Amino acid sequence: MTTTPKETPETTESARPRVVDRATYQAEREALLVREKAHTHEGDALAADRRRLPMVEVDPTITVVGEQGPVSLLEVFEGREQLIAYFHMWHHGHSAAGQCEGCTFFNGQVRELAYLHSRDVTYATLCQGPYDVSVRYRDFMGWGVPWYSARDSLDVLLGDRPRSPAPMVCYLRQGSRVFETYWTTGRGLEAMDNTYGLLDLTVHGRREGWQDTPDGWPDPRWAKGADPFRTNGRPIAQWPRIQAGRSDDLGESGNDGAAAGDSCCH
Repeated sequence: MTTTPKETPETTESARPRVVDRATYQAEREALLVREKAHTHEGDALAADRRRLPMVEVDPTITVVGEQGPVSLLEVFEGREQLIAYFHMWHHGHSAAGQCEGCTFFNGQVRELAYLHSRDVTYATLCQGPYDVSVRYRDFMGWGVPWYSARDSLDVLLGDRPRSPAPMVCYLRQGSRVFETYWTTGRGLEAMDNTYGLLDLTVHGRREGWQDTPDGWPDPRWAKGADPFRTNGRPIAQWPRIQAGRSDDLGESGNDGAAAGDSCCH
């Protein structure tokens, strides 16, 4: 699906928060802060319950393909105790322009890994496409995360439980044994993202049709049902790479249109 953001007029006098004095503003800001702190504390409580979930053992010899060829799931940990794996969606036979806009949005924001490593956690992409083609997409986007193809092991890794096309899965290693401790999908993937967190702090928010917006605010740039991660025929994050002159050649002929099917975030 190709979606061009809807052009909107400049903000009018009525399409903005009311103007008040500093004391009134500060009082209302502090009232909202009470709710924000309660929200943060509830998030802490959820995280505590998440840490107490049971886990299920996974075969550590399951094979994925990386830069050096086939490796075991155990090796993907890089010797660390925990692994966060993102199962990047892949649209077979499509060009770079037709690859998953949702995965491009979420996976592209996981950049600085040192803090994860300091907590004994490895982050890796287990792409659902072939390694030699999909790693060219990673390089085109300029991502530095470890990249593997899990194409031939997806049924074993993801099992027969209902999941989205692109889950994020957490694993724990104990010696040579591996356990799955948590998985999430859909809006749960926003844990990988900082863009939405920042936009949610602004007056106009995400500019998407589903959000609760005051009357008179500018129309959403992406109407309800439109794809918020794609514009002018490409995932949004690809445009700076194209403008910088990077090649998006994946090494095989592909359909130049947007890929059919679900995006990982829908």
